[in-house]
Amino acid sequence: MTRNKANLAVLFADVAESTRLYEALGDTRAFGEVRECLALLGGITAAAGGRVVKTIGDAVLCVFPDANAAARAAREMQMHVASAPGTGGARLAIRIGFHYGPVIEEGGDVFGDCVNVAARMSGFALAGQIVTTGGTVALLAPGLRQAARRIEALPVKGKHEEVDICELLWQTGAGRTAMPGQARPAAARGSRRLRLSFHDVEIVVAEAASLGRDAENTVVITDPMASRRHAKIELRRGKFVLTDHSTNGTFVTIAGGPEIELRREQTVLHGNGAIAFGHSARDPGAECVAFSCE
Repeated sequence: MTRNKANLAVLFADVAESTRLYEALGDTRAFGEVRECLALLGGITAAAGGRVVKTIGDAVLCVFPDANAAARAAREMQMHVASAPGTGGARLAIRIGFHYGPVIEEGGDVFGDCVNVAARMSGFALAGQIVTTGGTVALLAPGLRQAARRIEALPVKGKHEEVDICELLWQTGAGRTAMPGQARPAAARGSRRLRLSFHDVEIVVAEAASLGRDAENTVVITDPMASRRHAKIELRRGKFVLTDHSTNGTFVTIAGGPEIELRREQTVLHGNGAIAFGHSARDPGAECVAFSCE
């Protein structure tokens, strides 16, 4: 089997909150909607000069010859999906992550660190968002580079140093996210302490806290879906970083936004929100820890 090395832009796009879509539409109808969406993404990929490597559940893995092609395709994907009419009261949304770098091509598939980083970028993205690395943004044409903004420098699994995480903006008009140079919300800046509220107890975290079913944790969770050492919160460079160490995942909602699921992943807590353990905060009986960055 031939093995080649090449520099490519690797892009992951997946249907966000697909579980809720299946609940709303039923398995057969939701499966059809997801398949149509992935076919649309494949068509956009081909038109931009890329190719679909494979589909993985509700996600598609694509490669492009350069960062510009991937960026244009990513924006086109978001615009097409956002403009599609909802079905049965449910609207599809996708999240996209991409990164440019060296890959190994073998048997039509791609492997290597670049693929792993692109997957991590997709994991950082929220519904309707495109996330890439600062290094990839530096390779973009001026017009595309101006549509990017730095979010944070975050730890990425497998990397010794934090990676600059950037959002590539695609909306126009009132729906567009604030452009670079505009003031960031105070909640997104460095935090001095984190307040956790659980049942009738409040805990102020200055440096670190652990959460889980073990009695030695800072916050002891009784939800049977929680792991014994479920998650940890640490202050890093003025930001509180939540890391999931669990079997069933950690579910985080920030400032009224969509719930995100972490699976051995990290996210920066900002503003206020809630953390659920092992299953969604919407599930009956789910225990939630409220948090507020101060």
